[in-house]
Amino acid sequence: MLLYQNDQSVCFAKVDPAFRRDVLNGLASRPRTIPARWFYDRAGSELFEAITALPEYYVARTERALLCSVADEVAALAGPGRAIVEFGSGSCAKTPILLSAVKPPAYVPIDIAKDFLWESAERLSQLFPDMPLYPVEGDFARALRLPSAIEGMPRLGFFPGSTIGNLLVPEAVDLLRTMATTLGSGSMLLVGIDRIKDPSILLPAYNDAQGVTAVFNLNLLHRINRELRGSVPVDAFRHVTLWNDDEARIEMHLEATRDVDFEIADGCFSMTRGETIHTENSLKYGPRDARVLLRAGGWSPVAEWGDQEELFSLILATAGPDHPHRASTNKSMLSRIMESCNQARGSNCNLEGAH
Repeated sequence: MLLYQNDQSVCFAKVDPAFRRDVLNGLASRPRTIPARWFYDRAGSELFEAITALPEYYVARTERALLCSVADEVAALAGPGRAIVEFGSGSCAKTPILLSAVKPPAYVPIDIAKDFLWESAERLSQLFPDMPLYPVEGDFARALRLPSAIEGMPRLGFFPGSTIGNLLVPEAVDLLRTMATTLGSGSMLLVGIDRIKDPSILLPAYNDAQGVTAVFNLNLLHRINRELRGSVPVDAFRHVTLWNDDEARIEMHLEATRDVDFEIADGCFSMTRGETIHTENSLKYGPRDARVLLRAGGWSPVAEWGDQEELFSLILATAGPDHPHRASTNKSMLSRIMESCNQARGSNCNLEGAH
């Protein structure tokens, strides 16, 4: 049952001012960087779904198989009557597994890509015709007001795909706290976490033989040209992927293959051959790191599951009673994350920007 509430919709202008700001500020900074969340226009969302089906991209199939094996246990631990709120729902490919097990009284998918959100919601409504479904278009990095129809219901947040890894540790902590605010007290969160593993497995997952990930990365430049009146010569850039062992993360970059000059909105930019735009991080966590990260974000882990090859894990957590943003707690927890990472991989945890 697909429902729409005018008071819950978040409608963006054709040119999102946050997109414009992030692109202009990111290209003016050194090193140049653009947040990964801007990958996901309609074309980017479709390309990402194609990536999840690639043989090199172990994340999607591993998480799906793991979720199939533990969904009933998640449902038992969550208990009856919880509305499911999915952050960054995308195509909702894994969602039916969780919905079938939990049998929620309502489902709220949240995504920044409006058209993709509603098409995915329509497909789900056909699979679960008796379940109220309330799509919310919005940026879940900010606290959102959930539909009034689920007011009073306990909530189970769902954040699959190891999307948390796209953020540096301080940003991930902030996001987890924002999710706790959005979901409310007494909530639970099921989050996917990608594990540290050999680069021979990691690198092909972000640089596939068919070149789909390269097209996905370059699509960001096409979006900039289309939405921000840009003149970026897309054919002068190539997709680059590397494993940053010091920071335990995959990095994706767009590298200039020649000197280029271009305009975007009101800005003029020049890049020399070999200079890059850093477009994505994908941090990988050890099991201890992930649990401490969740606690820093105001969540208490209650159960954790992993696949036999230890590629991926799912963690179920409850919103902690002392979730409010207390600087002393945040600083203490971030220090523990640093200590945990140091012990696990020798000072390989990125805490840039933490105070």
